[in-house]
Amino acid sequence: MQALYYAARGNLRWLLRLHPEWSQSQLAHALGMSRSWVSKWIKRLQSAPPSDEQVLHGLSRAPKHPPEPLDAQVIDRILQMRDQPPEGLGRTPGPKAILYYLPRDEHLQQAGLRLPRSTRTIHRILSEHHRISHRLPKLSDPQERPEPMQYWQIDFKDASSVPAEVEGKQRHVVETLNIIDVGTSVLLAAHVAPNFTAEVGLRALAETFQQYGLPHAIRLDRDPRWVGAPQGSDFPSALVRFCSCLGIVVLVCDPQHPNKMLT
Repeated sequence: MQALYYAARGNLRWLLRLHPEWSQSQLAHALGMSRSWVSKWIKRLQSAPPSDEQVLHGLSRAPKHPPEPLDAQVIDRILQMRDQPPEGLGRTPGPKAILYYLPRDEHLQQAGLRLPRSTRTIHRILSEHHRISHRLPKLSDPQERPEPMQYWQIDFKDASSVPAEVEGKQRHVVETLNIIDVGTSVLLAAHVAPNFTAEVGLRALAETFQQYGLPHAIRLDRDPRWVGAPQGSDFPSALVRFCSCLGIVVLVCDPQHPNKMLT
């Protein structure tokens, strides 16, 4: 980012020499910068020698007069308030509560010591002295992959790149039936159709069985085209009956939890 601003300042100096008649709006448009930025740097460039390269680096935003470090008594009092809460508080004080009680300490008032003015400073002191425990990152147990070509995952996906027809159905214009091998994460098949009914989906799955063989189990969601409707005559669905005849276990996922499967 600093290199980009350095180049913009150099280009501004070059344009001022090449087109001295340009207005600040024209310079801002040519550089892609704001007019206030151009106005500020015109003043800086004009106040420096024409060959001065140091002015192109800009000014540091670091404070020219950093505040003095806090006295050890102030730090000790902050830690003491953290370990022994003031009367009536009834809880371990955080940086905001300590910032409130600190100026009311009689000993610090008599000593006239400089006190922190922000909760960020107090939080840093508490962290440096191990008064604030940071949560360890939560590590999840690695999930063991099954053997290749033993567990498949099947799911319908909308082909959103295909525009909807004006007088046609709006929800599913074109869908793809993705069949993935869980053991290798390889996409085995991606069947595309504009009308994926239960029959069309079952036929596409059967074609994949013929091409790659039978897996031990398949995992799918609760799409009615797969599992059928519990209150209808198609329950259990044709897919469940078909896989049962072939000896394939059907794993149905919980709603919105594809990693938690029901048998």
